[in-house]
Amino acid sequence: MNTIVQNATEIGAPDSTSAVSLKKAEKIAYENNKLHKRLCRLVGQAIGDFNMIEDGDKVMVCLSGGKDSYALLDILLTLRERAPIHFDIVAVNLDQKQPNFPAHILPEYLTKIGVPFHIENQDTYSIVKRVIPEGKTTCSLCSRLRRGILYRVADELGATKIALGHHRDDMLETFFLNMFFGSKLKGMPPKLQSDDGKHIVIRPLAYVKESDTMRYAEVKQFPIIPCDLCGSQENLQRKQIKAMLREWDKKFPGRVDNIFSSLSTVVPSHLMDRNLFNFSDLAISGEAMPDGDIAFDEEPCATGTQASGVIQFHSADDD
Repeated sequence: MNTIVQNATEIGAPDSTSAVSLKKAEKIAYENNKLHKRLCRLVGQAIGDFNMIEDGDKVMVCLSGGKDSYALLDILLTLRERAPIHFDIVAVNLDQKQPNFPAHILPEYLTKIGVPFHIENQDTYSIVKRVIPEGKTTCSLCSRLRRGILYRVADELGATKIALGHHRDDMLETFFLNMFFGSKLKGMPPKLQSDDGKHIVIRPLAYVKESDTMRYAEVKQFPIIPCDLCGSQENLQRKQIKAMLREWDKKFPGRVDNIFSSLSTVVPSHLMDRNLFNFSDLAISGEAMPDGDIAFDEEPCATGTQASGVIQFHSADDD
């Protein structure tokens, strides 16, 4: 009897191990699918909220080789298959001639997944290194040069929308950068018209957290290409802001979500911009105003509860 039990145990051991491994694999697959569904939902929501993509559009997806632009392209390809409208996608990469840039990676990847693409070769790296002193921030000049080139390419390709891979964290960081260092309440809009009035730029990842694009890049095993310009600058102001937001999110759950929500809940009459609200001509009207004086009301945070209006990044579809 003891021998039978021993044999059964020995035979069952590998089966038990296999069962545990199978269960773990199923859990990982479930979580990965949940992440994909969440990204599709959030990107689709942003596109709908701001009318980013319309029937007949040709969307130029700017692909840098970083995790965010890879995720953007991947999700847009998924949504295109499900969309009730027709739109085309073309991927564009600007090869800025950075040293050791692996020029073969993106063409091979895009060819493999069957996406039309264009590689634009412009040596902006040398310009930036020549103009910007060593140790100074290169992002501003690099962005201006890159933007001008991409606008030209969009014209040449007949693109009606230019899609960038900026996510929710980028938008929040830009908001605080402008406030702390530029004395402006100005963020990074999900949709904008270019300075020359000829292009519409969209950011479909506007509702997506960076932590999700990081995990999605790992799941999909995108061939990430690091940036030797901005990626090599460790003391950028943006990195300071990123660290601040990360600390807030850790210590005060919900605070960062509330701040992001506030970007779409603006009350000009309760700020100080005279160009947005006519304070000079403000007079007694005798009529109640929905955004009127609440100076004597209880502060929204006085009860210790979270203020309403928090954007929820979870739904039944994610389960």
